[in-house]
Amino acid sequence: MAALKEEASQWKRGDLVKAAATFVISVVLLVVSFPPFDLPEAAYVFAIPFLLWCYALPPQRLFLGTVFLAGFLSWVVLIFWLRHVTIGGMLFLAFYLALYYAGWFAAVRWALPRMVDRAMGVRLLGIFALAGLWVLLEYTRGHFLTGFLWLPLAASQWERPLMLQSASYAGAWSVSFALIFFNLAITSYMQRMYRFYREKKGRFCPEFYLALVLVFFVSFGLYRKTVGQERKELMRAGIMQPYIPQEAKWDPAHALEIIDILERTTLSLKALEPDVMFWPEAVTPYAVKGDPEVEEWIEDLVSKLDVTLFLGAIAIEGGNEQEEEWYNAVTMVDPKLGLYSEYYRKRHLVPFGEYVPLRRFFPWVAKFVPIGGDFIPGESPSLLPLSLPSFRVEVGSLICFEDVFPSHARQSVEEGAGLLYVATNNAWYGEGGSAYQHAAHSVLRAVETRRVVLRVGNGGWSGWIDEFGVIRNTYVDGEGSIYARGGTVYELTRDQRWVGRESFYVKHGDWFVLLCLGFAFVGFFLLYREEKKQKNAEALS
Repeated sequence: MAALKEEASQWKRGDLVKAAATFVISVVLLVVSFPPFDLPEAAYVFAIPFLLWCYALPPQRLFLGTVFLAGFLSWVVLIFWLRHVTIGGMLFLAFYLALYYAGWFAAVRWALPRMVDRAMGVRLLGIFALAGLWVLLEYTRGHFLTGFLWLPLAASQWERPLMLQSASYAGAWSVSFALIFFNLAITSYMQRMYRFYREKKGRFCPEFYLALVLVFFVSFGLYRKTVGQERKELMRAGIMQPYIPQEAKWDPAHALEIIDILERTTLSLKALEPDVMFWPEAVTPYAVKGDPEVEEWIEDLVSKLDVTLFLGAIAIEGGNEQEEEWYNAVTMVDPKLGLYSEYYRKRHLVPFGEYVPLRRFFPWVAKFVPIGGDFIPGESPSLLPLSLPSFRVEVGSLICFEDVFPSHARQSVEEGAGLLYVATNNAWYGEGGSAYQHAAHSVLRAVETRRVVLRVGNGGWSGWIDEFGVIRNTYVDGEGSIYARGGTVYELTRDQRWVGRESFYVKHGDWFVLLCLGFAFVGFFLLYREEKKQKNAEALS
């Protein structure tokens, strides 16, 4: 603490002004890059203020403190919707996510000044190393402590399919890499132009031109593959949004009212002649699997509807209460055959929402998160077969949080899924940015797997996305709001060029992350070696 006070006393007024300016500009640019804000182009420049400040060799504690606070405030704004569930948890999560943000800039502060006046190859490797490190930190965030891969940098481009097509080869990691590479390259160009006008040297900046190639020429080149699509009808898919308030969802006093809403809203869509109907996550107030009365009701409803129904529901297996196993599931009901015996079990459960981690060892934790018993995770994609008059398609299910993780969608397509169906419930989080942010991840999964993605939410975001990340339809009410009760029927189509064919990313997985690891190791090692050589030369002279 004494050292911190001593350093703070040495900060110049100019340092504090730079800190305040970079803080404000960086927070604004990072926040507006993501939904529900509509300025994804800000992702190309959000890091530049802090990157430029690095070249001025700011005081270390001032720089890192400012970066951390900027990351923390940005995440608070972006996940402010979580306050509806837990304010403390929201603040803690923002703190945790800010550590990754500050960690990357700590590496940048070390590396950028050491790249000045180095050979072209060293500078290029340095930028590749820093961009690779960003990807490695995103990947780690998606796995550490069960993973929270919410809003990777690539998600900022969810409405810009031009930038997303590399994801079919390298996953969404490649989009994040290209965006952060562009930030670094633009900063390098600005720094070199500044030095050129002051010292008349160092005007050429290969990093900048390489960034243009990566971001624009590669993107345009890959986007050309979306031309010449051979689209044919896949199905007429009905979607139903019951928009049940979360506080009423599991209240027995509202159960009959909810059943009535589900039945009336669904049957009202029969006149639109869907081929199949889809409901959102855990939509019924009682378990479907494991409750004979609810099973009889749902089979009777589907017989009236006369088309197959996919629905998110609770499934209970086992004998007495002590042996029961609860699953967050997706199941299928056929109008003639009834409830399908097999069903999908959610693989990636939400900690403190669907289970209490280490409950056996720390039972007292359950007092602070009273969710009752834990759900049991599924172990496989468990595709559901949908037979239509003209063809059969395997449906891969993802429940809520699962579409945030690329591995789940990839495994489903590896198993043979021809359609990805995301059943979700964002009613927990109010009518803020959560639903839009969540939908952005489904866009990434569509491009990575080259599969149509159909999303159905309790109260939005519902719609469908084609194999190239183009949002074909979004369900809104008469006022343009996604938060509405009702439903519609979409004519889903698919590009015949991708029927039964796997993308490069589905076949080979996260190879690009390993490449980024190589970039980071080689780049930082080279910078360290160059600095050591320089120090030895200075010592000898």
